[in-house]
Order: sequence, then C-alpha cells, then structure tokens
Amino acid sequence: MESIEEFEKRLGYRFQNKNLLIEALTHKSYKKPYNNERLEFLGDAVLDLVIGEFLFLKFPKADEGELSKMRASLVNEKGFAKLAERVSLGRHIFISNAEENNKGREKPSLLSNAFEATMGAIYLETGLSVVREVVHRLLDEVYPKIDLGSLFRDYKTALQELTQAKFGETPEYVILGSSGPDHKKEFEVAVCVLGSEYARACGSSKKEAQQEAARIALEIFHRKEREAKESALKGKSE
Repeated sequence: MESIEEFEKRLGYRFQNKNLLIEALTHKSYKKPYNNERLEFLGDAVLDLVIGEFLFLKFPKADEGELSKMRASLVNEKGFAKLAERVSLGRHIFISNAEENNKGREKPSLLSNAFEATMGAIYLETGLSVVREVVHRLLDEVYPKIDLGSLFRDYKTALQELTQAKFGETPEYVILGSSGPDHKKEFEVAVCVLGSEYARACGSSKKEAQQEAARIALEIFHRKEREAKESALKGKSE
C-alpha cells in the first residue's frame, strides 16, 4: 500500500498536520472518535467557491446561466469523484472491512466525500490560495478541453424529445426517497415512460438525480434500437 507521502505528492501539497489529513481520509464506517464529515461540510463550500472562480476566469464571455450549468456539472458527487480518482485518493481512505469488501474504495460517494474533506483540511491549514492552486491544476488535468458542451448535456430534454417522437408521451420523474444529513442529502429518482419504470438514479439534488436517470434511460433506448437493427440485419442475411 502506498504511503501518505505518495498521495501528498500527487496532490501537490504536503500537510504540516498529518492528523488533519488522516481525519479527512477517515470514513465514519472506520469507527474512530473522528471522521471526515465535518471537513467534508467545509470542503463542499470551499470547492463551490474555487470552482466558480475557475469557470469565471476561464470563460470571460460566458453568461451567468452558462457558468451556473458548468458549475453544476463539476460541483457534484460525480465531478469530485473524478478529481479524487486523478490523485488515487481511494487507495488511502480509511474504511471498515465491510466497506472494503463492498468495493468502498471505488464508490463515487466515498471518493467525493473524502476529496471534499481533504480540500477542507487544506483550507484550514493554509487558506484559500493553496486550495485554489490544487483544484485549478486538477481541473486542467481532468478536463483539458473544458467547455459547456463537454460538461453539460441536458439528458432530460433529449429523453423528452425521443419519447415524444416515438410514443407521443413525456417522461415522468418520481422521487423514490432521500437519505443523508441535511447538508448532504442524496435523492433517488425513477424515470417512467408509458407507465413503466425505465431507469432510476441517485444524486445530491433532485435535478442531478433526474438528469442521471434520464441519461441511463437514453442509453437503454439506444441499446434496444441497436439490438433491433442488428436483429433485423441478421434476419435478412439468413
């Protein structure tokens, strides 16, 4: 297993207080007197500001709506998990044996939370400027060709256009439930077409969960279309 020093090297920051880093990497399942939830809360707010600033500077001609869409595509569980994967954060989180056996080191939720907590820890130790340097560098590495088109796709609109063309119907989104503390809610949403559930997904907001459910439903529709075409071609050739 790699040392904490190797993780710090990839992160581009060396902690003065190693206990602060250990707290940031400790999941509540590890059953210690401390865990990373408080640092995660702080890091979430810090990342919202730092990533907003990154987009503001990178896209001087973008309007408020475009900037908000891009930020929403980055400031979420999936976006933070990508940044966590860039620095191989999953190798270093402290989790229970049960989470280990359940592939916890690969879970986007755990990776995202630990990344937020790590940024919160850096902020506490050195302030905003170092967090800015770390996050802006990671964003440039993970999104070398960042723009509105590459970051944000309105899957709900695409699914609605498809179902209206095929069935003359609009998809229905059903909230199945929510979980987690108030500052870190997770919503589960199902998308139904013609009264049947096509897909379900989770997200840190209802909109995010709806978008993800729509994306999965689109993949299902497209896969079925490909399979139907392949079946038809096979039938003609026989």
